Amino acid sequence: MSEWKPICRVDDIPVLGARRVNRPVGADVAVFRNSENEVFALLDRCPHKGGPLSQGIVFGTSVACPLHNWSIGLDDGCAKAPDEGCTPRFAVKVEGDVVHLDAHELESHAIDLPKPVAGPKRIIEV
Repeated sequence: MSEWKPICRVDDIPVLGARRVNRPVGADVAVFRNSENEVFALLDRCPHKGGPLSQGIVFGTSVACPLHNWSIGLDDGCAKAPDEGCTPRFAVKVEGDVVHLDAHELESHAIDLPKPVAGPKRIIEV
């Protein structure tokens, strides 16, 4: 059974944007919100060259990597053809207006992958 950790309110994530969730070990997690107010979470690292997905442009259920414009599915973390590769995804639960991530995944999922080199972006501390 999952233990859910409250991360932020849905309104804390800009429409068609993202926020980063800082983890003590491993790369941050990017939490995205699309135009339909759906919330998704992926490792903040493009599978191509490790670009910061939280700085990409959200459209539909995808995000465009800011480095090379790869289209990454928010629902599965996989690059759209003809590109190949996936970034780890994280389970998300929205209760009312509060976004929750699986606490165990935050502590253990994809902690061996390095953080991308990125510019400033608002970080949510957990």
